[in-house]
Amino acid sequence: MMMLDDTMTALADPTRRAILARLATGEARVTELAEPFPISLNSVSKHIRMLERAGLVTRRVRGREHILALDPRPLDEAARWIEDQRKLWAWRLEALEDALKEDQRHG
Repeated sequence: MMMLDDTMTALADPTRRAILARLATGEARVTELAEPFPISLNSVSKHIRMLERAGLVTRRVRGREHILALDPRPLDEAARWIEDQRKLWAWRLEALEDALKEDQRHG
């Protein structure tokens, strides 16, 4: 469950989601990822570290370049959890609807 918590925390921030969206199109250097954001390179690096801790991003060092890539496996785990929750709540809401209909028939 800890990895899921880390994934959800990482996804909670729009900057980190934008970084992931960019990495979904292919690998990128840290400086490339930082370009579109009106924040310091240090701030972008902190966002990237959080994505790495969540397992969403992998880093490869080539000389002085740090090349990042998306690892979608934690997203798959989050998607499964969300789908399980959706099914559970759909079942619960259906049961509630049935109970309310039964009350209306007898009330």
